[in-house]
Amino acid sequence: MQEQYSPQDVEQQTQTDWEQQQSFRVSEDPGKEKFYCLAMFPYPSGRLHMGHVRNYTIGDVISRYQRMQGKNVLQPMGWDAFGLPAENAAIQNKVPPAKWTRDNIAYMRTQLKRLGLGYDWSREIATCDPDYYRWEQWLFTRLYKKGLVYKKTSPVNWCPHDLTVLANEQVIDGKCWRCDTAVVRKDIPQWFMKITAYADELLAEIDNLTGWPEQVRTMQRNWIGKSQGVEVAFSVKDTGEPLKVFTTRPDTLMGVTYVAVAPEHPIAQRVGKQFANIAAFLQECAQMGTSEAVLETMEKKGMDTGLKAVHPISGDLLPIFIANFVLMGYGEGAVMSVPAHDQRDWEFARLYGLPIMQVIAPDNAAQVNLTVQAFTDKGVLINSGEFTGLSSLQAFDAIATYLNKRNKGKTRTTYRLRDWGVSRQRYWGAPIPMINCAKCGVVPVPDKDLPVILPEEVKIDGITSPIKRMASFYKTRCPQCGGAAERETDTFDTFMESSWYFARFSGPDNAKGMLDARANYWLPVDQYIGGIEHAILHLLYSRFYHKLMRDAGLVTCNEPFTNLLTQGMVVAPTFYRESQEGKKHYFGPTDVHVNCDERGRPKNAVLKRDGDAVILGNIEKMSKSKSNGVDPQQLIEQYGADTARLFVMFASPPDQSLEWSDAGVEGANRFLRRLWRMVYEHVQKGSITQLHVSGLSEQQKTLRRQTHETIAKCSDDIGRRFTFNTAIAAVMELLNALAKFDAQGEQGRAVLQESLEAIVLLLAPIVPHITHQLWQALGHQAPLLSVRWPQAEAAAMVRDTIEMAVQVNGKLRSLIKVATDAERKFVEDTALADDNVKRFLEGVAIVKIIVVPGKIVNIVVK
Repeated sequence: MQEQYSPQDVEQQTQTDWEQQQSFRVSEDPGKEKFYCLAMFPYPSGRLHMGHVRNYTIGDVISRYQRMQGKNVLQPMGWDAFGLPAENAAIQNKVPPAKWTRDNIAYMRTQLKRLGLGYDWSREIATCDPDYYRWEQWLFTRLYKKGLVYKKTSPVNWCPHDLTVLANEQVIDGKCWRCDTAVVRKDIPQWFMKITAYADELLAEIDNLTGWPEQVRTMQRNWIGKSQGVEVAFSVKDTGEPLKVFTTRPDTLMGVTYVAVAPEHPIAQRVGKQFANIAAFLQECAQMGTSEAVLETMEKKGMDTGLKAVHPISGDLLPIFIANFVLMGYGEGAVMSVPAHDQRDWEFARLYGLPIMQVIAPDNAAQVNLTVQAFTDKGVLINSGEFTGLSSLQAFDAIATYLNKRNKGKTRTTYRLRDWGVSRQRYWGAPIPMINCAKCGVVPVPDKDLPVILPEEVKIDGITSPIKRMASFYKTRCPQCGGAAERETDTFDTFMESSWYFARFSGPDNAKGMLDARANYWLPVDQYIGGIEHAILHLLYSRFYHKLMRDAGLVTCNEPFTNLLTQGMVVAPTFYRESQEGKKHYFGPTDVHVNCDERGRPKNAVLKRDGDAVILGNIEKMSKSKSNGVDPQQLIEQYGADTARLFVMFASPPDQSLEWSDAGVEGANRFLRRLWRMVYEHVQKGSITQLHVSGLSEQQKTLRRQTHETIAKCSDDIGRRFTFNTAIAAVMELLNALAKFDAQGEQGRAVLQESLEAIVLLLAPIVPHITHQLWQALGHQAPLLSVRWPQAEAAAMVRDTIEMAVQVNGKLRSLIKVATDAERKFVEDTALADDNVKRFLEGVAIVKIIVVPGKIVNIVVK
């Protein structure tokens, strides 16, 4: 064993040992309990960032701990390789996206290995490989035949910068989630998957996801958005044309003062052909996005069509408006508007001078001021004819029954969830396996012709997908009639690939099918790890896709992920100067010198190059745009991977944000060097005799007790609570106790050996390289990876004496030590005899003495 701790040497040797022994390669073992741990796989952007380091270290710690529990652990890694950044990089660097992506994968794979992550690399997948995406093409054709896939022209969210369609979930505050460009509305033929067919099951089974954070479960419930309501049939005056709307508040039906239709509604389109001003308004609406977020934040506008709708109960004639906030894809593309009891309707009515009629009053008969805002609560019906006096709940059934008897309405269940639009007009994605034939229509690509391979040697111009201009790709023959036909040139939304990769890891070498029997051994994933930002998009799509695979007979379980851990972000201070124009120029942490307060927190900063002051900005998520990131590669080269791993696990609980601290990194490194030195000094003193617990001194018993108490705490902190930071803190306290321990004699050294071994084992999942070497240095031949997690001995944790606080009138005055089984009288006498306690008893009378066994003695005086 070297005297000095050299992280580079230790980590290189340890990783070589793992590589030679194929330590993390795993196979199915029906006789052994399995544990499948998976951290969300990365997009191969080129370099790891600290968020990656934290995410994957958390997964690795959990995996290694479960392996030490004797379980058959699978921890794979792959690459979410399709996506728009590769196309942008291709334009910038003048290389095909495929080459850019695979070069990045090679570099990032090296980085992940350098971190010492225990992956089974034999199962590595990249979603851009035809051997992978052929099977989602295969399943897509099956779903088409089952009616779960369809194509239709619909208004979609269109990003004019990326020239592609965005799902509603991909529109954030009216802008593209990737490039932050304002989204517009556009009609385009799209492929959809019928996720709505699984809405009830997706909603119901959220209750079974007890291993998921409640926040994520709530977000999914809200996104699915099941609601009970009534479909109401208005009609258009003169033509009798039906105008259907859906409402969850039929109790407000008598307060409808206008009806609003979507710009794409047939009524709107027909009137638009007759009047130029309406046609111009429809064109303006087409420039807006289709997501709910866009509709909530944009200015509400409308235009009167001049047509009237007939109220289904009162027969009143109501104006029909075209409104930019009504979506054709929701319900029938029309809404009944009740300004008195809906805030959006109220704002629109005030803007266009439309009537506001109250039909709901508060239960407590309080007055409502409709000049200020709408009254949106439920209550008691007023001004509602025969329904006046009913509660909102009673009116729901009464009005629904009235309409149903007259064929003017019926109760219906609706969902906020919409079918998943999976078409994208970009190049770098998996081709959609469909063929368009003038004679036969849409025809799925036959199994024998799969995969439809995406050509990789292309030039990207950023305007049109190259395969849309590549006749050699899109020109083909119809599988049914043999005539000339064209392939679909749209590609899949990249969420398709990430919605089933967890299952493919069970058998990535299977060339004959999407999955095989190995999937039912490994699935569901026992522990899934990723960011809260994936709560709706990725996690909901994955649950849906898993059910599709189940119903295709590919898997037997209902849900893909049993437990979910959502880790927090890595954040750091920002530093910048502001130009006269108000533009901020950011500096990285290596560019500035930071002056800290006594707690080590930044208070001001200056540039290293010239000493000029810079502004210390907010603590924000590490990002390139704010230049506040830390390069993991530099960190590893300077301190070693174990230091990086120890810091990210110790700095905060995994579900909270981790604030970067250079001092914290240095402290983690000092701790590892101290541990190395302590083991070195111990082993230099020679061999160790067997531990005999019966003849230990009090000091030796105390250290053994602390050792086994630490084992018990770490077992709970890591195995159940995932509070890795408190487990590390407990080990640090134990190491401090070792530094004070006088290891005299053979039994003293044996106790020290036991404690050092415990520390090494407890830290093994967190800092695997140094512990691998220290385990060997402590005299063990078997590799650390084959050793089980230590067990706390109950007998070792029994205390012969305990420390009790002594209070006088509730104020702490001293601490005493007594035997654990000491009689109450002895405890009282010991407290009264304490010198410090005596000082506070002079000249006072003792009223009573309260003894809380094992904890406190409180002497009450006057």
